[in-house]
Amino acid sequence: MKLLTALGALALALPLVLSAPTPAAVAAAPPNISLTNVKAHLTQLQTIATNNGGTRAHGRPGYLASANYVKGQLDAAGYTTTLQSFTYNGATGYNVIADWPGGDPNDILMTGSHLDSVTAGPGINDNGSGSASILEVALEVSRQALQPTKHLRFAWWGAEELGLRGSQFYVNNLAAAERTKIKAYLNFDMVGSPNPGYFLYDGDNSDGTGSGPGPAGSAQLEQTLAAYFSSIGVPTRGTDFDGRSDYGPFIAVGIAAGGTFTGAEGIKSSAQAQLWGGTAGQAFDACYHRSCDTTANINDTALDRNADAIAYSVWTIATATPPVTVWSDTFESANGWVTNAGGTDTATTGQWERGDPEATTSSGTKQLGTTVSGTNDLVTGRLAGASAGENDLDGGTTSIQSPAITLPTGGTLRLSLSWYLAHGSNASTADFFRVRVVGNTSSTVFQQLGAASNRDGAWSTATADVSAFAGQSVRIVIEAADASGASLVEAGVDDVKITR
Repeated sequence: MKLLTALGALALALPLVLSAPTPAAVAAAPPNISLTNVKAHLTQLQTIATNNGGTRAHGRPGYLASANYVKGQLDAAGYTTTLQSFTYNGATGYNVIADWPGGDPNDILMTGSHLDSVTAGPGINDNGSGSASILEVALEVSRQALQPTKHLRFAWWGAEELGLRGSQFYVNNLAAAERTKIKAYLNFDMVGSPNPGYFLYDGDNSDGTGSGPGPAGSAQLEQTLAAYFSSIGVPTRGTDFDGRSDYGPFIAVGIAAGGTFTGAEGIKSSAQAQLWGGTAGQAFDACYHRSCDTTANINDTALDRNADAIAYSVWTIATATPPVTVWSDTFESANGWVTNAGGTDTATTGQWERGDPEATTSSGTKQLGTTVSGTNDLVTGRLAGASAGENDLDGGTTSIQSPAITLPTGGTLRLSLSWYLAHGSNASTADFFRVRVVGNTSSTVFQQLGAASNRDGAWSTATADVSAFAGQSVRIVIEAADASGASLVEAGVDDVKITR
């Protein structure tokens, strides 16, 4: 993992998840990945480092030998592999790219890890652990002759430790049409730390810290991984998309990302030791970027759990039947949404409207001037005005109601939408963003309350199971409120969809 001056958020806050992900159809059962096999790959990487000056760093013989080892395993397993070369700091680096035959070529699930070490050591936890784990998952795909609905692509990146050079080269050299085919990227960087935590990249920004959520779809990747760890009784916590690993170039071009992380040089707190065991007051990996990052620097339990989590996510995501869209609205056209349909709204300004939003700032971004897709969204007072507070939500509640939607019977029905709620530090829990479904009964399916702290606008994705309304004619009601006085409140919605 690339070193930055700060570790980033290793928050203990529980992620805000509406519901665990449910594939649209029953997927192939994920396998149990052999810890013995993963450790055998680590032994090979250690031997390569030992035979090449104790390192597998960019531009060194140990790195090319590592890349050739991985490529040889994949070639023998039936993958179409490429050793993609690039130059950095006057030295040649390599990415190993491996494609499994079959699956939808326009719907690619990509899984990656960086393969290089720092110059100081062999890099067995950082990041032999991730590299060996995804290699064994890729080999298990071959053993089972998996026939996924998505196309599977695996990648081992070079020169990550020098600034994500290999993954950045790969993304930069993809044609725009090829980038759009990659629908999700899973990244695994340090998954066997000796004093481990169990962190998931915070795709939905439920922790509310750092750089905000990942691109649309990142929340679902986080939920899929969370579902696996929940199934084995291991609690997880969020870690920010802080730019330390190879997801960075992918999220920069709008590709959804997720993954796991067991900790680097950060210090395990007492609360984290109580949650996961291990030693409080010591680093998750005391040998981070040091010569002692050898095969002795691995926690077998963490490595085993994470390898199985990788397999779970690959199998679950790649083999599920794609959902069928029952109804959707991107707000590029007027499709019958009605403001204040019940006649009970109290807001004096900032009522919901469909349009091209203008950006506002006040102690950070408040109203977003960008949409998730297209030009228009639903927004509370789309004009910026002379100041951020001129057209913000004031005076109480504003609501907007969808046209009638006839839901089919049978199957799992899921509502999803992109949303944000922004407010100033003088907000309170009386302020809110809320989504209700109204049919024969009414149910609040999502709610985000305000708080007495500054919250900047950032698009997030919410999902909810609405199968209880199957066979009914329903309407979606979206509400926002500035009910705590003079707080600056803004909200937005885009890309509402119901799938089965």
